Order: sequence, then structure tokens, then C-alpha cells
Amino acid sequence: MQVISAHEIDVLLDYPSLIAALRQAFVAGCDAPRRHRHDIANAGGSDGVMLLKPAWRAAGPIAVKIVNIFPGNASFNLPSTLGALMLFDGRTGAPIATLDGSALTVRRTAAVSALAADYLARNDAAILLVAGTGQLAPALVQAHATMRPIRKVRIWGRTPDKAAALARALNDEGFAATAVTELETGVRSADIVSCATLATSPLIKGDWLKPGAHLDLVGGFTPDMREADDEAMRRGRIFVDTRDGALAEAGDLIDPIAAGVITEADVVGEMSELCRGTVAGRGAADEITVFKSVGAAIEDLAAAELALKRRGD
Repeated sequence: MQVISAHEIDVLLDYPSLIAALRQAFVAGCDAPRRHRHDIANAGGSDGVMLLKPAWRAAGPIAVKIVNIFPGNASFNLPSTLGALMLFDGRTGAPIATLDGSALTVRRTAAVSALAADYLARNDAAILLVAGTGQLAPALVQAHATMRPIRKVRIWGRTPDKAAALARALNDEGFAATAVTELETGVRSADIVSCATLATSPLIKGDWLKPGAHLDLVGGFTPDMREADDEAMRRGRIFVDTRDGALAEAGDLIDPIAAGVITEADVVGEMSELCRGTVAGRGAADEITVFKSVGAAIEDLAAAELALKRRGD
């Protein structure tokens, strides 16, 4: 059985190739039951969440990812998201490979956001604001820059020193990045606003979004997590990674639907429909678009298959 490390995943899954593989996967589809979620009481730190996500395709491998999310891991100098993915032979059930689940999750999450932006962000989107300073934040910058002509990157975080350090690191990679201390100011000027936080109350206000902005919400994955307020969802033309997952798990949708601000019908489309061309993406240049993802097992399957194929090439 092969073991594919985090470093190998970063090398094997370059964003252009991964985005193309994800686009093909959403067109083809797969079998992906709704993920299992288990709350984990943790006497030694913050409580955590375990997610189990299976997916398979006829005549293809079976993928099962186990991800543990412990928000308090910063105190241990560890990422909040850790896990592993296993691939099995679809004919026999025999194990094929184990992949680092954290690196794969970061890589495919950022790539899905960039894929969504290819349909939803303006073609001339050049200013990107990222809210959050965790392991997903730099990946979102790299992925979005693959699909849009990003000229300026602004980083906001609850801890200004972390935002400044991330901006410096991105500058070393060739991005014109700066840290911002006022989130409102950064949002108001941004063409793309990408949020990767564990917020439980809204950070982004809809009144801040300029005409033509694209709002990318990737941090929240439970009904009690929110990154954007009701006004952002009311103003935006809303798309999701999968309706089944987002409508059951995304607080950014569940709360405004419960409040009567929007309805389920206001979710215009999901990634498979965008990729197949059965639902149109951005229309007018001045409309506001919103993409909400909670993560889908089809994304893990596609990323793992690509990593295994390229490792063997």
C-alpha cells in the first residue's frame, strides 16, 4: 500500500491540474453519501469534530476521508484540521493508498473555491481579500490567482501579527500582499472576498460588498458557524458545492432561511450544475455572487485519484 505525504500532495496537486480534475469530477459525478459527523469531548483542550466522508465511482476506487477539526490546536502549534484519506480498490475492497488528509483537504478546498470563481467572479477580478490566517489562507490566494488576474492581496485576521506574517510570506512568493486591520475597509475594495475562519458569528456584512463582488465562504461547516450576515446572503446570487450538504450543514444558509430572509429556492445552483453548464454562473457585471462550500467527498476522491495517478507517472 502506498503512503503519500503532505509534501508529496503539495507537489503532485498543482492548482491548474487539480482544478481541471475537479471540473471533470463534478461533470461525471459519483456516489457520495452524506458525511458522518461526531462531536468529540476533549478534556485536554477544546472540543473537536470528527467527519467521515466516503465516495466512490463505478469501476473506480473507493475513498474514505477522516478529518478531525480541533479549533484549539493553535495552543499546541498544530493546524486545526488534521486527518487521513484511504483509497481502496473498487473491485476487491483492498487498501491501495493512504494520503495525508490535512494537505489534501487544504489543496482541494482552495481549488474548489477557485473553480467556483471561474464561473462566478468577474473576469477582471484583481483585488483579493482573505479573511483568516490559517493553513487554508495562503492556498486560497494561490488557487484564486490561478483563475483570475489577482494583482493585490489583502489579509485580515483576528491576530494582526499573524496577518502581517502571512502577508510577508505571500510577498516572498511574488504576491503584492498587505495586512489590513480594518476588515470593512478591505472588503469594500475587494473584487473577491474569501473567508476561511471558524467564526460562529458573521464577520462579513452584506452592506460592505461592492457591486460585482464575489464572496467565497469556505470556513463554516456546521449549522452554528457563520462568516457572512443575512444581508450578504440576501444581496448575493447564491451557489453551493452541493445542495444536500450546504442546506443541511451551512449556518450561512440555514439561519437566513429560518429567518425568512432567503429561501432554499434562492440557492441558484451547485458545482455539478455549473460545471455541466445546466445552470448559468455570473450574469451582469455588477451583480454580487456568493459561493458557500462545506466540503464534498467527490472533491476528495478526485484529488486522491489525481495524486495517485501522477505519483505513478
